[in-house]
Amino acid sequence: MLAVGLVAGLAGALLAPPGSGIGWVLAGLVGVGAVLFHAGKPTVERALWLAAALAFLAMGFLRAAEWLFPLSVLASMVCGSIAMAGGKSVRGLVFGAVGVGLAGFRSIPWVSRSLSKRGPKSVRPFISVGVALLLLVVFGSLLAGADKAFNDFLESMVPDWEVGEYVRTGFFGGVAAFGALGACYLVAAPARINEDVAGKPGSLRLKDYGLPVGVLVVLFTGFVGTQIAVLFGGEAYVMRTAGVTFAEYARTGFWQLLWVTILTLAVIAGVARFAVKTTARDRLWLRVLLGALAVLTLVIVTSALSRMWFYQQAYGWTVLRLLVASCELWLGVVYLMVIASGITLRANWLPRAVVGTGAAFFLAVAVANPERVVAEYNVTRFEATQKIDTYYLSTLSADAVPALLRLPEEKRDCALKWLRAPGVETDWREWNLARHNARESLDGMRVTERICESPYYSER
Repeated sequence: MLAVGLVAGLAGALLAPPGSGIGWVLAGLVGVGAVLFHAGKPTVERALWLAAALAFLAMGFLRAAEWLFPLSVLASMVCGSIAMAGGKSVRGLVFGAVGVGLAGFRSIPWVSRSLSKRGPKSVRPFISVGVALLLLVVFGSLLAGADKAFNDFLESMVPDWEVGEYVRTGFFGGVAAFGALGACYLVAAPARINEDVAGKPGSLRLKDYGLPVGVLVVLFTGFVGTQIAVLFGGEAYVMRTAGVTFAEYARTGFWQLLWVTILTLAVIAGVARFAVKTTARDRLWLRVLLGALAVLTLVIVTSALSRMWFYQQAYGWTVLRLLVASCELWLGVVYLMVIASGITLRANWLPRAVVGTGAAFFLAVAVANPERVVAEYNVTRFEATQKIDTYYLSTLSADAVPALLRLPEEKRDCALKWLRAPGVETDWREWNLARHNARESLDGMRVTERICESPYYSER
């Protein structure tokens, strides 16, 4: 196990670059491989979670968007932790998301006891590594001083690190070793989480939750009725009744509907967890009330998505709009699963399905290249309407460059205002496919300095 921690720590320290790059996925591959070498053949479920963790790390060299990479690393850590800690219920999955980190702390006294029992033999591998490094430094320095060609060769192999680089390297290596030891600890001593707590009988009777849920059902029914009128009445109906344009109507309502969708899910989960289900009458009323609430909320999800569609037709896509629309679409899938579980009132599979589909949706968005999708759509929209926000497009990353090259010269120069020189990697670990492709596309292209105005931006 100590060898696993050492290998993972060295991989994290030496391969993970300061920013995004190919080194992250290589460090992840080494770490996961070392843990699996110790843990043995994984189950299908564990293999899928580990594959998702590595796929998220791969975004470090596939995508250039700076906002996407930290989220991908966080998602990778959560998927990797669930892979090793497991979890079926909400309680188990919450522990699973942080299980490797907690097990890392638990592994410290375990490792200490093991070292004390084994005595000097247990530290011999580390002494051997230390002596090897010492000899490498001493004799390498002498040989480098003896021959300039050999000195130049060594300098090309060894990065020129400053104090901050040593601190960062030590931190990455420590976190990787800590996570590997935590994963090994979970293999040796799997966590026992009482996931049957959710199966205890509830105490909420129909008279307790019937009125609150019924009020929501009536309220949602009235709202859905007006939405049907909007969908069939179109822009003329909105301007006549609401006194605003269709785009303003869509913009002002989407965020409220998103919060309604999230809060209603919490209400359904709470009532389903604590409601009494002892008699057939209790189960029937629970199905009717929660089923009606879920179906009506599904219509509200559709309304929110339609509003976002109308809004982007007026102003085009942005990354934020694409992300929240994807989130709303995932919530619609969650409500479909809630309705399916409500038929039998058995939802043992639901928590894992919610987390799994959430990870799958986020991974699908990352793989789809959101900034490239946004740029492609807005360029296509410009070709049809001659409307485009070049200021916003110029704030995107190198992911958007291939799409922006389709613009006419004047608009292209403005859109590439801050994208003319994608970042250059300081070493091979930071190599990024999107930045590489952008540099090749812009190589030799003449971009003229222009005074760029984007009055269309202020209309949002």
